[in-house]
Amino acid sequence: MWAVGDHRRVPGDAEPRQPHSRPRHPGGRIMLPLLPLLPLLPLLPLLLPAAHGTALVGPRPALTQEQLEGVITASTFVLDQPRCTFKDYGNAVIWLVVALDKDASTFNNSAEPGTPETAFQSFPDPVRAYMTLNATLGSYPCPKPTGDITVLRVGSETSCAQDVMRPTCNGPLPGPGPYRVKFLALEGSVPVAETAWSAPIMLRTAKPPSAIPTTRSGHNAGMIAITTILSILFAILLAGLVVMLVFWGSDSCGGSGSFSKPESVTVRRYNTHHVYDQPAARL
Repeated sequence: MWAVGDHRRVPGDAEPRQPHSRPRHPGGRIMLPLLPLLPLLPLLPLLLPAAHGTALVGPRPALTQEQLEGVITASTFVLDQPRCTFKDYGNAVIWLVVALDKDASTFNNSAEPGTPETAFQSFPDPVRAYMTLNATLGSYPCPKPTGDITVLRVGSETSCAQDVMRPTCNGPLPGPGPYRVKFLALEGSVPVAETAWSAPIMLRTAKPPSAIPTTRSGHNAGMIAITTILSILFAILLAGLVVMLVFWGSDSCGGSGSFSKPESVTVRRYNTHHVYDQPAARL
């Protein structure tokens, strides 16, 4: 009995068959499992930042609770500023990322702002999320000054909405949504911290003509009643005016209403006779 590798043979056993004519390379078994990963090699630079990890900070963005007009309109909404959220990242630039609700989960933090891949002008197709409202930490001092209204209006810039030279434009939102937003802090081009995505934000929509209430509604019925009453009062006033004019005209034709010129009154001058009768008065 003798051993070949880990197989023990006894006299008379057949010679074991070799699967290859030459010995297998020692690293062959290690390389084969890596072959399916070869197509992912070009994506390795994009995956490196994720490997380092991006810190999750809070709170997540939310609509402002300030008593303001137009917190939500047909093309804008107002958020609270991220005060004290990125206080540990003094060298970072803070960006707002805006995406449709259905596309928020596909956003890659490694996407660079100011590029065609994140340009507002191509949102929402083919660009699924755009980056805007960049600011340094100095723009969001912590703590919030007492009495200050610290908000951001998303969608307030109209002048750059079609200007491809300003891909970070904070232009009007193209539809009712719903939208999700988050703040992302970049040091250079490397993401270092982010908030969670906001809750879905739905914008206002204009009512179509078919949805406008008919005259059966209480509001329109009240308006019709008020209009009818005013019309009746105006008709009564107009009729009274006509009657007064007719009565006045008939009096003028009958002469009873004419005015005659008053006779002139002359005052005759009288001399007192007894003054001239006295002899002393003639001297």
